[in-house]
Amino acid sequence: MALKQNFELMAGYNQWMNEKVYTAAASFDQIQLAEDKGAFFGSILGSLNHILVGDTIWLKRFALHPAQYSSLEAVRSFPVPAALNQILYNNFTDLRNARSELDKTIVSWSVEASESDYERDLSYSNTKGLSFTKKFGFLVHHFYNHQTHHRGQITTLLTQCGADVGVTDLVAFMP
Repeated sequence: MALKQNFELMAGYNQWMNEKVYTAAASFDQIQLAEDKGAFFGSILGSLNHILVGDTIWLKRFALHPAQYSSLEAVRSFPVPAALNQILYNNFTDLRNARSELDKTIVSWSVEASESDYERDLSYSNTKGLSFTKKFGFLVHHFYNHQTHHRGQITTLLTQCGADVGVTDLVAFMP
């Protein structure tokens, strides 16, 4: 399977899973969502914000790719999150709307990117200012893996609180 086809699958899976997670989280009130559960980013709300922060940081880096993706044009103007634990949205509804819009961007970008783009190098600086150059395809793998990792934590938190996220396996999403 080509990387492009794989990443298009992962973009769709990301969107599908985020909708499932946010639907399950919507059954709780703001206080429950913000309650510290001892997770990496504290609460369900903190963890959901962290994924959005991470996605924003990586998409801003991806927008620097020589291919100059038009689908990432809006991302270029997003402010750079100040910290990995930054709460971009305290209000769940606003967070959910931002997530939905970013997922649409990710799907569009996955369609726009070409197979050859993934073979190129991408130079970027991390949040500590250190510079790196890595294969773009490897970085995109990390991007999707990061989302899956933290969604797994969130689905655990939601399950512990009594919510049913449903089937989360990629194979259930595959055509």
